[in-house]
Amino acid sequence: METTAQHHALSKNQKWTIASTSAGFALENMDVLFLSFALSSIIADLHINGAQAGLISSITNLGMLVGGIFFGVIADRFGRVKTFTYTVFIFAIATAAMYFANSITLIYLCRLIAGIGAGGEYGVGITLIAENFSHHKIGKMTSIAAIGGQIGAILAAITAAFIIPAFGWHALFLFGLIPVGLTYFIRRHLHESDEFIAAQKAETDPNKRVRISALFKTPRLAYQTTALSVMVIVQIAGYFGLMNWLPSIMQQKLHLSVSGSSIWMIATIVGMSIGMMTFGSILDYFGPRLAFGIFLVCAAISVFSITLAFNEVTLLLAGAVLGFFSNGMFGGYGAVISRLYPTEVRSTANNVIVNVGRAIGGFSSVAIGFLMDHYSLIVVMGFLSVLYIISLCTMLTIPNLKKLGRAEAR
Repeated sequence: METTAQHHALSKNQKWTIASTSAGFALENMDVLFLSFALSSIIADLHINGAQAGLISSITNLGMLVGGIFFGVIADRFGRVKTFTYTVFIFAIATAAMYFANSITLIYLCRLIAGIGAGGEYGVGITLIAENFSHHKIGKMTSIAAIGGQIGAILAAITAAFIIPAFGWHALFLFGLIPVGLTYFIRRHLHESDEFIAAQKAETDPNKRVRISALFKTPRLAYQTTALSVMVIVQIAGYFGLMNWLPSIMQQKLHLSVSGSSIWMIATIVGMSIGMMTFGSILDYFGPRLAFGIFLVCAAISVFSITLAFNEVTLLLAGAVLGFFSNGMFGGYGAVISRLYPTEVRSTANNVIVNVGRAIGGFSSVAIGFLMDHYSLIVVMGFLSVLYIISLCTMLTIPNLKKLGRAEAR
Protein backbone atom coordinates (compact mmCIF):
# COMPACT_ATOMS: atom_id res chain seq x y z
CA MET A 1 0.00 0.00 0.00
CA GLU A 2 2.85 2.39 0.89
CA THR A 3 4.59 1.69 -2.39
CA THR A 4 1.41 2.44 -4.33
CA ALA A 5 0.93 5.72 -2.46
CA GLN A 6 4.53 6.73 -3.13
CA HIS A 7 4.17 5.85 -6.80
CA HIS A 8 0.95 7.88 -7.03
CA ALA A 9 2.61 10.89 -5.39
CA LEU A 10 5.53 10.66 -7.79
CA SER A 11 3.25 10.42 -10.80
CA LYS A 12 1.28 13.44 -9.60
CA ASN A 13 4.46 15.47 -9.14
CA GLN A 14 5.66 14.38 -12.58
CA LYS A 15 2.41 15.63 -14.12
CA TRP A 16 2.73 18.97 -12.37
CA THR A 17 6.39 19.18 -13.36
CA ILE A 18 5.74 18.78 -17.08
CA ALA A 19 2.60 20.95 -16.92
CA SER A 20 4.41 23.75 -15.05
CA THR A 21 7.54 23.72 -17.19
CA SER A 22 5.55 23.53 -20.43
CA ALA A 23 3.35 26.42 -19.31
CA GLY A 24 6.39 28.37 -18.14
CA PHE A 25 8.18 27.88 -21.46
CA ALA A 26 4.99 28.78 -23.34
CA LEU A 27 4.58 32.04 -21.43
CA GLU A 28 8.29 32.84 -21.76
CA ASN A 29 8.17 32.32 -25.51
CA MET A 30 4.99 34.36 -25.73
CA ASP A 31 6.85 37.21 -24.04
CA VAL A 32 9.77 36.95 -26.51
CA LEU A 33 7.46 36.88 -29.53
CA PHE A 34 5.52 39.92 -28.34
CA LEU A 35 8.64 41.89 -29.22
CA SER A 36 8.73 40.35 -32.70
CA PHE A 37 5.24 41.49 -33.60
CA ALA A 38 5.63 44.89 -31.94
CA LEU A 39 9.02 45.62 -33.46
CA SER A 40 7.89 47.45 -36.60
CA SER A 41 5.49 49.57 -34.49
CA ILE A 42 8.26 50.36 -31.99
CA ILE A 43 10.58 51.42 -34.81
CA ALA A 44 7.93 53.76 -36.24
CA ASP A 45 6.85 55.12 -32.86
CA LEU A 46 10.33 55.82 -31.46
CA HIS A 47 12.02 56.63 -34.80
CA ILE A 48 14.89 54.19 -34.30
CA ASN A 49 16.96 52.40 -36.94
CA GLY A 50 17.24 48.68 -37.61
CA ALA A 51 20.43 48.17 -35.62
CA GLN A 52 18.96 49.88 -32.54
CA ALA A 53 15.84 47.73 -32.84
CA GLY A 54 17.86 44.56 -33.21
CA LEU A 55 19.80 45.43 -30.06
CA ILE A 56 16.57 45.05 -28.04
CA SER A 57 16.61 41.31 -28.61
CA SER A 58 20.36 41.08 -28.06
CA ILE A 59 20.06 42.78 -24.67
CA THR A 60 17.31 40.32 -23.77
CA ASN A 61 19.67 37.45 -24.53
CA LEU A 62 22.49 38.99 -22.50
CA GLY A 63 20.03 39.12 -19.60
CA MET A 64 19.31 35.43 -20.20
CA LEU A 65 23.00 34.63 -19.83
CA VAL A 66 23.19 36.47 -16.50
CA GLY A 67 19.92 34.98 -15.26
CA GLY A 68 20.81 31.46 -16.35
CA ILE A 69 24.08 31.43 -14.43
CA PHE A 70 22.81 33.31 -11.36
CA PHE A 71 19.55 31.42 -10.86
CA GLY A 72 21.24 28.10 -11.62
CA VAL A 73 23.39 28.64 -8.53
CA ILE A 74 20.40 29.81 -6.48
CA ALA A 75 18.34 26.77 -7.51
CA ASP A 76 21.15 24.37 -6.57
CA ARG A 77 21.39 25.90 -3.12
CA PHE A 78 17.81 26.80 -2.16
CA GLY A 79 15.61 24.61 -4.35
CA ARG A 80 14.27 24.41 -7.88
CA VAL A 81 10.58 25.08 -7.25
CA LYS A 82 10.96 28.36 -5.35
CA THR A 83 13.57 29.59 -7.81
CA PHE A 84 11.37 28.66 -10.75
CA THR A 85 8.52 30.80 -9.41
CA TYR A 86 10.86 33.74 -8.78
CA THR A 87 12.12 33.65 -12.36
CA VAL A 88 8.60 33.47 -13.80
CA PHE A 89 7.54 36.42 -11.65
CA ILE A 90 10.53 38.53 -12.74
CA PHE A 91 10.04 38.13 -16.49
CA ALA A 92 6.27 38.62 -16.12
CA ILE A 93 6.58 41.95 -14.29
CA ALA A 94 9.38 43.19 -16.58
CA THR A 95 7.30 42.35 -19.65
CA ALA A 96 4.26 44.23 -18.33
CA ALA A 97 6.51 47.20 -17.55
CA MET A 98 6.98 47.63 -21.30
CA TYR A 99 3.55 49.28 -21.26
CA PHE A 100 5.19 52.33 -19.67
CA ALA A 101 8.34 52.32 -21.85
CA ASN A 102 8.36 55.38 -24.10
CA SER A 103 12.09 55.54 -24.85
CA ILE A 104 14.61 53.10 -26.25
CA THR A 105 16.57 53.28 -22.96
CA LEU A 106 13.59 52.11 -20.91
CA ILE A 107 12.89 49.36 -23.43
CA TYR A 108 16.48 48.13 -23.13
CA LEU A 109 16.16 48.11 -19.32
CA CYS A 110 12.85 46.21 -19.32
CA ARG A 111 14.14 43.64 -21.78
CA LEU A 112 17.36 43.12 -19.77
CA ILE A 113 15.34 42.34 -16.62
CA ALA A 114 12.89 40.16 -18.54
CA GLY A 115 15.84 38.26 -19.99
CA ILE A 116 17.31 37.66 -16.54
CA GLY A 117 14.04 36.06 -15.43
CA ALA A 118 13.54 34.06 -18.63
CA GLY A 119 17.13 32.78 -18.70
CA GLY A 120 16.88 31.55 -15.14
CA GLU A 121 13.49 29.95 -15.77
CA TYR A 122 14.71 27.85 -18.69
CA GLY A 123 17.64 26.24 -16.87
CA VAL A 124 15.69 25.55 -13.69
CA GLY A 125 12.78 24.13 -15.68
CA ILE A 126 15.03 21.70 -17.56
CA THR A 127 16.57 20.65 -14.24
CA LEU A 128 13.12 19.99 -12.77
CA ILE A 129 12.31 17.69 -15.68
CA ALA A 130 15.66 15.88 -15.46
CA GLU A 131 15.25 15.21 -11.74
CA ASN A 132 11.63 14.08 -11.87
CA PHE A 133 11.78 11.60 -14.78
CA SER A 134 13.87 8.53 -15.50
CA HIS A 135 16.72 8.97 -17.98
CA HIS A 136 14.99 7.19 -20.86
CA LYS A 137 12.08 9.64 -20.69
CA ILE A 138 13.94 12.95 -20.34
CA GLY A 139 14.34 13.51 -24.08
CA LYS A 140 10.64 13.02 -24.72
CA MET A 141 9.63 15.22 -21.80
CA THR A 142 11.95 18.07 -22.77
CA SER A 143 10.55 17.88 -26.31
CA ILE A 144 7.03 18.24 -24.92
CA ALA A 145 8.15 21.24 -22.86
CA ALA A 146 9.84 22.76 -25.93
CA ILE A 147 6.64 22.32 -27.93
CA GLY A 148 4.87 24.11 -25.08
CA GLY A 149 7.13 27.03 -25.89
CA GLN A 150 5.93 26.99 -29.48
CA ILE A 151 2.31 27.06 -28.30
CA GLY A 152 3.23 30.26 -26.49
CA ALA A 153 4.54 31.66 -29.75
CA ILE A 154 1.22 30.86 -31.46
CA LEU A 155 -0.67 32.59 -28.64
CA ALA A 156 1.61 35.63 -29.13
CA ALA A 157 0.82 35.70 -32.85
CA ILE A 158 -2.93 35.53 -32.26
CA THR A 159 -2.85 38.12 -29.48
CA ALA A 160 -0.72 40.53 -31.52
CA ALA A 161 -3.05 40.26 -34.52
CA PHE A 162 -5.96 41.56 -32.42
CA ILE A 163 -4.29 43.89 -29.89
CA ILE A 164 -1.77 45.92 -31.92
CA PRO A 165 -4.22 47.23 -34.57
CA ALA A 166 -6.85 48.07 -31.93
CA PHE A 167 -4.84 49.27 -28.92
CA GLY A 168 -1.22 49.72 -30.01
CA TRP A 169 1.99 47.91 -29.11
CA HIS A 170 2.15 49.12 -25.49
CA ALA A 171 -1.07 47.30 -24.60
CA LEU A 172 0.25 44.02 -25.98
CA PHE A 173 2.87 43.74 -23.25
CA LEU A 174 0.27 43.95 -20.47
CA PHE A 175 -0.52 40.32 -21.30
CA GLY A 176 2.88 39.57 -19.82
CA LEU A 177 1.20 39.59 -16.40
CA ILE A 178 -0.49 36.26 -17.16
CA PRO A 179 2.45 34.16 -15.87
CA VAL A 180 2.04 35.66 -12.39
CA GLY A 181 -0.97 33.38 -11.92
CA LEU A 182 1.18 30.38 -12.83
CA THR A 183 3.43 30.95 -9.83
CA TYR A 184 0.51 30.33 -7.44
CA PHE A 185 -0.24 26.90 -8.90
CA ILE A 186 3.45 25.94 -8.97
CA ARG A 187 3.94 26.78 -5.31
CA ARG A 188 0.73 24.95 -4.35
CA HIS A 189 1.18 21.71 -6.30
CA LEU A 190 4.84 21.24 -7.31
CA HIS A 191 7.39 19.76 -4.90
CA GLU A 192 11.12 19.25 -4.91
CA SER A 193 12.24 15.91 -6.34
CA ASP A 194 13.44 13.10 -4.08
CA GLU A 195 16.77 13.27 -5.93
CA PHE A 196 17.31 16.92 -5.00
CA ILE A 197 16.22 16.40 -1.37
CA ALA A 198 18.56 13.41 -1.01
CA ALA A 199 21.44 15.38 -2.54
CA GLN A 200 20.86 18.24 -0.10
CA LYS A 201 20.93 15.87 2.88
CA ALA A 202 24.03 14.07 1.62
CA GLU A 203 26.05 17.23 0.94
CA THR A 204 28.63 17.66 3.71
CA ASP A 205 30.28 20.78 2.29
CA PRO A 206 27.70 23.57 1.80
CA ASN A 207 30.28 25.71 -0.02
CA LYS A 208 31.16 23.06 -2.61
CA ARG A 209 30.45 24.08 -6.20
CA VAL A 210 31.21 23.02 -9.74
CA ARG A 211 33.53 25.36 -11.59
CA ILE A 212 33.04 26.36 -15.22
CA SER A 213 36.73 25.57 -15.79
CA ALA A 214 35.78 21.85 -15.57
CA LEU A 215 34.35 22.19 -19.07
CA PHE A 216 37.81 23.13 -20.39
CA LYS A 217 39.89 20.70 -18.34
CA THR A 218 41.74 19.18 -21.33
CA PRO A 219 42.37 20.51 -24.86
CA ARG A 220 39.98 17.90 -26.28
CA LEU A 221 37.24 18.82 -23.79
CA ALA A 222 37.84 22.54 -24.34
CA TYR A 223 37.41 22.08 -28.10
CA GLN A 224 34.25 20.05 -27.58
CA THR A 225 32.75 22.74 -25.32
CA THR A 226 33.70 25.50 -27.75
CA ALA A 227 32.39 23.62 -30.80
CA LEU A 228 29.06 22.83 -29.15
CA SER A 229 28.81 26.49 -28.14
CA VAL A 230 29.31 27.49 -31.79
CA MET A 231 26.50 25.14 -32.83
CA VAL A 232 24.13 26.57 -30.22
CA ILE A 233 25.13 30.12 -31.21
CA VAL A 234 24.06 29.34 -34.78
CA GLN A 235 20.85 27.69 -33.57
CA ILE A 236 19.91 30.71 -31.46
CA ALA A 237 21.06 33.16 -34.15
CA GLY A 238 18.82 31.49 -36.69
CA TYR A 239 15.85 31.21 -34.37
CA PHE A 240 15.89 34.72 -32.91
CA GLY A 241 16.91 36.24 -36.21
CA LEU A 242 13.96 34.62 -37.95
CA MET A 243 11.37 35.04 -35.21
CA ASN A 244 12.29 38.64 -34.34
CA TRP A 245 12.65 40.00 -37.87
CA LEU A 246 10.57 37.94 -40.27
CA PRO A 247 7.23 39.43 -39.15
CA SER A 248 8.66 42.87 -39.98
CA ILE A 249 10.11 41.53 -43.23
CA MET A 250 6.72 40.14 -44.20
CA GLN A 251 5.08 43.47 -43.36
CA GLN A 252 7.63 45.75 -45.03
CA LYS A 253 9.08 43.78 -47.93
CA LEU A 254 6.09 41.68 -48.95
CA HIS A 255 3.40 44.17 -47.88
CA LEU A 256 1.56 41.85 -45.49
CA SER A 257 -0.50 43.17 -42.57
CA VAL A 258 0.26 42.34 -38.93
CA SER A 259 -2.45 39.66 -39.03
CA GLY A 260 -1.05 38.31 -42.32
CA SER A 261 2.43 37.95 -40.86
CA SER A 262 0.87 36.32 -37.79
CA ILE A 263 -0.63 33.58 -39.97
CA TRP A 264 2.80 33.02 -41.52
CA MET A 265 4.35 32.79 -38.05
CA ILE A 266 1.78 30.22 -36.93
CA ALA A 267 2.60 28.04 -39.95
CA THR A 268 6.30 28.35 -39.14
CA ILE A 269 5.74 27.44 -35.48
CA VAL A 270 3.64 24.39 -36.35
CA GLY A 271 6.48 23.26 -38.58
CA MET A 272 8.92 23.78 -35.69
CA SER A 273 6.86 21.62 -33.33
CA ILE A 274 6.63 18.74 -35.80
CA GLY A 275 10.33 19.11 -36.54
CA MET A 276 11.25 18.79 -32.85
CA MET A 277 9.51 15.44 -32.48
CA THR A 278 10.89 14.19 -35.80
CA PHE A 279 14.45 15.22 -35.01
CA GLY A 280 14.34 13.43 -31.66
CA SER A 281 13.30 10.18 -33.32
CA ILE A 282 16.06 10.42 -35.94
CA LEU A 283 18.62 11.19 -33.24
CA ASP A 284 17.51 8.20 -31.13
CA TYR A 285 17.68 5.74 -34.03
CA PHE A 286 20.62 6.98 -36.11
CA GLY A 287 22.73 9.16 -33.81
CA PRO A 288 23.40 12.91 -33.67
CA ARG A 289 25.80 13.22 -36.60
CA LEU A 290 23.25 12.05 -39.16
CA ALA A 291 20.36 13.86 -37.46
CA PHE A 292 22.17 17.21 -37.26
CA GLY A 293 23.67 16.69 -40.71
CA ILE A 294 20.28 16.28 -42.38
CA PHE A 295 18.62 19.14 -40.53
CA LEU A 296 21.49 21.62 -40.90
CA VAL A 297 21.77 21.10 -44.66
CA CYS A 298 18.00 21.34 -45.11
CA ALA A 299 17.85 24.43 -42.86
CA ALA A 300 20.49 26.17 -45.01
CA ILE A 301 18.47 25.42 -48.14
CA SER A 302 15.00 26.17 -46.75
CA VAL A 303 15.98 29.49 -45.13
CA PHE A 304 17.25 30.77 -48.46
CA SER A 305 14.37 29.32 -50.47
CA ILE A 306 11.88 31.57 -48.68
CA THR A 307 13.01 34.35 -51.00
CA LEU A 308 11.45 32.36 -53.87
CA ALA A 309 7.92 32.45 -52.42
CA PHE A 310 5.62 34.25 -54.87
CA ASN A 311 2.24 34.27 -53.09
CA GLU A 312 0.73 33.69 -49.64
CA VAL A 313 0.23 29.94 -50.16
CA THR A 314 3.86 29.29 -51.10
CA LEU A 315 4.94 31.62 -48.30
CA LEU A 316 3.00 29.58 -45.73
CA LEU A 317 4.44 26.33 -47.07
CA ALA A 318 7.99 27.73 -47.10
CA GLY A 319 7.52 28.98 -43.54
CA ALA A 320 6.40 25.56 -42.28
CA VAL A 321 9.33 23.80 -43.96
CA LEU A 322 11.74 26.44 -42.67
CA GLY A 323 10.43 26.06 -39.12
CA PHE A 324 10.63 22.26 -39.35
CA PHE A 325 14.35 22.22 -40.17
CA SER A 326 15.67 25.42 -38.57
CA ASN A 327 14.27 24.85 -35.09
CA GLY A 328 13.55 21.12 -35.12
CA MET A 329 17.10 20.62 -33.80
CA PHE A 330 16.60 22.69 -30.66
CA GLY A 331 15.76 19.83 -28.29
CA GLY A 332 18.72 17.81 -29.52
CA TYR A 333 21.41 20.03 -28.03
CA GLY A 334 20.47 19.28 -24.44
CA ALA A 335 20.33 15.55 -25.20
CA VAL A 336 23.77 15.56 -26.83
CA ILE A 337 25.37 17.72 -24.14
CA SER A 338 23.95 15.44 -21.45
CA ARG A 339 25.53 12.39 -23.13
CA LEU A 340 28.94 13.97 -23.71
CA TYR A 341 29.50 15.30 -20.17
CA PRO A 342 29.63 13.32 -16.91
CA THR A 343 26.97 13.67 -14.24
CA GLU A 344 28.97 15.99 -11.97
CA VAL A 345 29.27 18.71 -14.66
CA ARG A 346 26.24 17.91 -16.82
CA SER A 347 23.97 20.69 -15.54
CA THR A 348 26.80 23.22 -15.69
CA ALA A 349 27.61 22.18 -19.26
CA ASN A 350 24.00 22.60 -20.38
CA ASN A 351 23.60 25.97 -18.68
CA VAL A 352 26.89 27.46 -19.87
CA ILE A 353 26.74 26.22 -23.47
CA VAL A 354 23.07 27.11 -24.04
CA ASN A 355 23.22 30.53 -22.38
CA VAL A 356 26.46 31.50 -24.11
CA GLY A 357 24.70 30.51 -27.33
CA ARG A 358 21.77 32.72 -26.42
CA ALA A 359 23.91 35.71 -25.49
CA ILE A 360 26.11 35.63 -28.60
CA GLY A 361 23.57 34.22 -31.04
CA GLY A 362 21.10 36.91 -30.04
CA PHE A 363 23.28 39.49 -31.76
CA SER A 364 22.07 38.09 -35.07
CA SER A 365 19.13 40.45 -34.63
CA VAL A 366 21.54 43.40 -34.80
CA ALA A 367 23.28 41.93 -37.84
CA ILE A 368 19.99 41.28 -39.63
CA GLY A 369 18.78 44.78 -38.75
CA PHE A 370 21.92 46.21 -40.32
CA LEU A 371 21.54 44.02 -43.42
CA MET A 372 17.90 45.03 -43.79
CA ASP A 373 18.89 48.69 -43.66
CA HIS A 374 21.49 48.31 -46.41
CA TYR A 375 20.85 45.19 -48.49
CA SER A 376 18.14 43.05 -50.09
CA LEU A 377 16.11 40.20 -48.59
CA ILE A 378 18.24 37.69 -50.54
CA VAL A 379 21.37 38.91 -48.75
CA VAL A 380 19.65 38.59 -45.35
CA MET A 381 18.58 35.00 -46.01
CA GLY A 382 21.95 34.17 -47.55
CA PHE A 383 23.59 35.28 -44.31
CA LEU A 384 21.44 32.84 -42.32
CA SER A 385 22.15 30.02 -44.78
CA VAL A 386 25.89 30.47 -44.31
CA LEU A 387 25.48 30.24 -40.53
CA TYR A 388 23.89 26.79 -40.81
CA ILE A 389 26.72 25.58 -43.05
CA ILE A 390 29.25 26.81 -40.45
CA SER A 391 27.39 24.80 -37.78
CA LEU A 392 27.44 21.70 -40.01
CA CYS A 393 31.21 21.92 -40.52
CA THR A 394 31.73 22.48 -36.79
CA MET A 395 29.55 19.50 -35.85
CA LEU A 396 31.56 17.18 -38.10
CA THR A 397 34.79 18.08 -36.27
CA ILE A 398 33.62 17.13 -32.74
CA PRO A 399 35.54 13.87 -32.03
CA ASN A 400 33.32 12.43 -29.28
CA LEU A 401 30.17 12.98 -31.33
CA LYS A 402 31.27 10.14 -33.59
CA LYS A 403 30.94 7.74 -30.66
CA LEU A 404 27.26 8.55 -30.22
CA GLY A 405 26.09 6.34 -33.04
CA ARG A 406 22.89 4.38 -33.25
CA ALA A 407 23.64 2.04 -30.34
CA GLU A 408 24.86 4.78 -28.01
CA ALA A 409 22.00 7.13 -28.91
CA ARG A 410 19.56 4.47 -27.80
